[in-house]
Amino acid sequence: MNAIWTEISPYVALILVGYLPNEMWRALGLVLARGLNEDSQIVVWSRAVATAILAGVIAKLIVFSGGALGNIPLGIRISATLCGFLAFLAVKRSVFAGVLAGEGALLLGGWLAGH
Repeated sequence: MNAIWTEISPYVALILVGYLPNEMWRALGLVLARGLNEDSQIVVWSRAVATAILAGVIAKLIVFSGGALGNIPLGIRISATLCGFLAFLAVKRSVFAGVLAGEGALLLGGWLAGH
C-alpha cells in the first residue's frame, strides 16, 4: 500500500492543490456571470484583463525561455510566434492552425539551428 501511495501522491497533490481550487472559482464564475450582458463594461474589462495576462505569460515564455526551449535562438522563437499568428489570421482565425503552424516553425527552426 505504501508503494502505491508513493506513486500516486504527486497526482493527488496536483488535483487537490491545482485542479480543485481552480475549478471551484470557474464554477462560481459561471454561476455569477449567468445573467450578465456580454457587452457590459465589467465583462469587456474582464476579457481585456484576461487577454493582457495571457499575452504577458506568452511573451515571458518566448523571451525568457528555459530548458530545451531556451536552447532555441530568440529570433527563431519570435519568428515561429509570428508564423503562428499569421496562420491564425489566414485560416479564418483558427487557433488550431495557428498553433500547428507556430509549432511546426519552432521545430523546424530549432532543428535547423542545431545543424
